[in-house]
Amino acid sequence: MKKRDAEGAEPAGAVRRRGQGELETQVLAAVRAAGSPVTAGRVRERLGGTLAYTTVITILTRLHAKGAVARERAGRSFEWTAVADEAGLAALRMRRLLDGEGDRQAVLTRFVTTLPASDEQLLRELLARAEAAAEDGAAADGPAGEG
Repeated sequence: MKKRDAEGAEPAGAVRRRGQGELETQVLAAVRAAGSPVTAGRVRERLGGTLAYTTVITILTRLHAKGAVARERAGRSFEWTAVADEAGLAALRMRRLLDGEGDRQAVLTRFVTTLPASDEQLLRELLARAEAAAEDGAAADGPAGEG
């Protein structure tokens, strides 16, 4: 257990532990900032070169499994392209957590009831827009049996 001072801060020089998903977010941001397909070595450079190459590969592989990046063979390695942005990655994490729960209704209910009023209103607006878009799409397809 690390020692802390009277205010609860870690001593100078202490290594801060990253938050869950923080490294994935940083790697995804580096891939997106590249603007074109990028190798793991280039991602490592963009992050300051402090991470091990194998760590960058591991994170990119996890992001690929989550659908946040795409990869294409380039010689003996891969070039990586961002498919999702940071918000998309957070949404993928939320979805994966929800998919792992047995009682989706209870989880969603608890989630919504703990939101601040402004976030709850935003969620209601987003759901209304999604519903309207779905209805517009259904209307564009025509009556059942056509198209």
